[in-house]
Amino acid sequence: MWEYSDKVREHFFNPRNSGPLEAANGIGDVGSIQCGDALRLMLKVNPDTETIEDAHFQTFGCGSAIASSSALTEIIKGMSLDDALKVSNQNIADYLDGLPPEKMHCSVMGREALQAAIANYRGEKWSDNHEEGALVCKCFAVDAVLIEDVVKANNLNTVEEVTFYTKAGGGCAACHEGIEEILAKIKAERAGPGEVSPPLKPLAPKPAAAPKLTLVQRIKKIEEVLESIRPMLIRDHGDVDLVEVQGRNIYVNLKGACSGCMMEASTLGGIQQKLIEALGELVQVLPVSYMPAEA
Repeated sequence: MWEYSDKVREHFFNPRNSGPLEAANGIGDVGSIQCGDALRLMLKVNPDTETIEDAHFQTFGCGSAIASSSALTEIIKGMSLDDALKVSNQNIADYLDGLPPEKMHCSVMGREALQAAIANYRGEKWSDNHEEGALVCKCFAVDAVLIEDVVKANNLNTVEEVTFYTKAGGGCAACHEGIEEILAKIKAERAGPGEVSPPLKPLAPKPAAAPKLTLVQRIKKIEEVLESIRPMLIRDHGDVDLVEVQGRNIYVNLKGACSGCMMEASTLGGIQQKLIEALGELVQVLPVSYMPAEA
């Protein structure tokens, strides 16, 4: 189980600046619900001074994603746009007294959202979408540019660290060799001309693929995960029921206090993360209202 600082817990249970921002003139959208995390950052910028007067967020994701988004809005309020662009993902993690290594990608998402929102305000083009050929990790749609940027900014050295910061390599493992090649390239650049960079550790053999679960086995596993979560929801006067499984889409019904709660997206994101870990595959947890009507 991951250890969270008191500040992470505080910003998760009592997020600052959550929800739409009226008169926002800079908006940045990053991530995707299909990949498990999505963030919309909204800025209200004073056009005369280019100072961020207010910042709000809407996040679909785990507790660390919500806490990182909340922290980011507190950090940048009152900053000039140029100063805000200097905020790094490590600044966000430090503000929260640290994040578990496995959750550092949440702070990276915040940094990207900030860059996107400022570009939007300035009328500049910013996109984290790249052509298929540039993708290294197709499971989480992570490209080589992002991996190189994060490796250099955070002095990463292993595939595991890259996965913690970007999610790349956390799915089928087919991209591990590509990540190793990027790491080798950057290590060679760090060594400089005439110097020899330390040899890379040999690639670990890819784990054998787990046998594919049948539909009945998947449903049983999903029910087990929901049952493990249920006591926590009941303590908060809520509950959850499995409604339907359609491929990778899992439809649930949040009940009681969980239905319509401002933290509903967070609850769904937490359930989704646990199911991804339990099933060993990418799935999307959606409210029953999103289920397509039968023809």
